[in-house]
Amino acid sequence: MEKRTPFPPVFWVANSIEVLERFAYYGIYMGFGIYMEYLGYSKGELGFIQSLFLIFSYVVPVISGTFADRYGFKKVLIVSYLAYLPSILLLMFTKSFSGIALTMLTIGLAAGIFKPLVSGTIRAVTDKTNKTLGFGIFYAMVNVGASLGPIVAGILRAISWNYAFLAAAIGIGVMLLITIFFYKEPEREMEGITLQQKFRDIWVALSDARFAFFLFLLGLFFWLPFWAFFNIMPLYIDRNLDTATLYQNVKSIFLIGPFLANLLSYTDQDGVRRLLGETISHTGYIIMLFQVFVSRIFEKRDAIFTFLIGLFIAAIGLLVAAFAKSSAPALIFLGIALFAIGEMASSPRIQEYITWIAPKEKAGLYMGANFLAVGLGGGLSGFYTELYGQFRDQGSPEFIWYTLAAHLILGIVVLFAYTRTIGKFKELEA
Repeated sequence: MEKRTPFPPVFWVANSIEVLERFAYYGIYMGFGIYMEYLGYSKGELGFIQSLFLIFSYVVPVISGTFADRYGFKKVLIVSYLAYLPSILLLMFTKSFSGIALTMLTIGLAAGIFKPLVSGTIRAVTDKTNKTLGFGIFYAMVNVGASLGPIVAGILRAISWNYAFLAAAIGIGVMLLITIFFYKEPEREMEGITLQQKFRDIWVALSDARFAFFLFLLGLFFWLPFWAFFNIMPLYIDRNLDTATLYQNVKSIFLIGPFLANLLSYTDQDGVRRLLGETISHTGYIIMLFQVFVSRIFEKRDAIFTFLIGLFIAAIGLLVAAFAKSSAPALIFLGIALFAIGEMASSPRIQEYITWIAPKEKAGLYMGANFLAVGLGGGLSGFYTELYGQFRDQGSPEFIWYTLAAHLILGIVVLFAYTRTIGKFKELEA
């Protein structure tokens, strides 16, 4: 067996800044709906900002890698921090709708610039002997940061929202210092692609009408309900479920319950301990525990079959989340867990599938085009936040999950029909 190449120091530096960036990003994103409600804004206004934020977060990476190629990873990383840091701090001072919208748009822009740089670093410093482990570590670091951010931000916002934003800003500040003093530009083969060439190449990828339509369907029937889940779930838990009962449910867990319950909760003005919605409404902590197990179950299965099964499991999770309102609040944990399992089955597999249906020399192009599908779904997802507000005003907030589950089931039918009529893409062997 070939000996595994050791990781260079920049590998660990890149992973450390990934943890901090996800900490800041999800610390703000997961609690943002609760914050907008605290300020008195409507769900329509919240949905508009969420859509803007997600569009910039996932469309900008399509071109930001080009700037990294021309100017170097380190310089572009620092540019992303210089957009991130003042924007997060500005959240402490601006309360107007236009001010918040512009601030979140800039944070989304900064996140979009940052997004491909760490994965690009990992790719540059790994080889065939260590790439699987390297990207496994990277994926774990993404979920560590995404799990810790909402917990820390939730605990702090119970004291003051400014403390939560300050924690995210400090995370970005530490990233800046680590990058300046410890990040060494990795040696790599420069592609030398201009921005004009990048747009032309993306157009070439999308000129395959069959592939472009497939991406459109993914954006509409996978990424849209996926982002709607994360947009709405923190608010749903925090405002529509009995969070005092949820605190007691967590506290009753053998051995670690009291510690977890206190970590994920706050004391309200009546002296009652309540679970914080954003601390449990994400899937990062479940993915860290079970991704390898889920991947092993489905690794030999057909990619589209696995993807559709993932959508079905996620839809069941949404139905369970709806039942948590009318029956036992603790069902929300099962609902989130099932959605996470669906995500673990569908998201990595469909992205792997897109990589392998591309000609080898165009794999990067196809994955870049895939970001457009993610951005499409994120950009449309704000509609569901507004719809959630309407259901909630009518006294039936759980109806949002029935609607999203139906959306996913329709997606399964449409994508199945697509593969039956138009046909599957052929996965290449190498």
